[in-house]
Amino acid sequence: MLELIFTLLLFTKTPGENLINPVLEVSIHDAKSDQGKIRVLVFSSEKGFPDQPEMAIRSYSFSSKEKSYKFRIEDLPIGNYAVSVIHDEDEDGSLTTNLIGYPTEKFGFSNNPKVYLAPPSFDKAAFELSSETKHLRINLR
Repeated sequence: MLELIFTLLLFTKTPGENLINPVLEVSIHDAKSDQGKIRVLVFSSEKGFPDQPEMAIRSYSFSSKEKSYKFRIEDLPIGNYAVSVIHDEDEDGSLTTNLIGYPTEKFGFSNNPKVYLAPPSFDKAAFELSSETKHLRINLR
């Protein structure tokens, strides 16, 4: 009888109850000053990457008082993601650039890809989030 009850309990769990929630630990380094906000966008596809917050699946904003910041995301499903970060010193919500389009505020991406005349592609910044904790170090430049 106990075996029957145990078997029934195993098969009556709600969908998703056995899913593992992976952890993404992000550390952001080298902010220019302690002014403004560190703004972080998490994308699950190339759509909107790297600078369209309305297309990001997660958006975060932190004080830059320490010139670096560490945080954890624990509610992302297993999958591929890319992260973009700006140090929004003037708190206008976007990356400030000069007259020729070169950023005057610091920025960074997951995987710290090289940046030339345009932001990196989603694929260059993408990483896989699996059942193990993923550690990202993003160096602002």
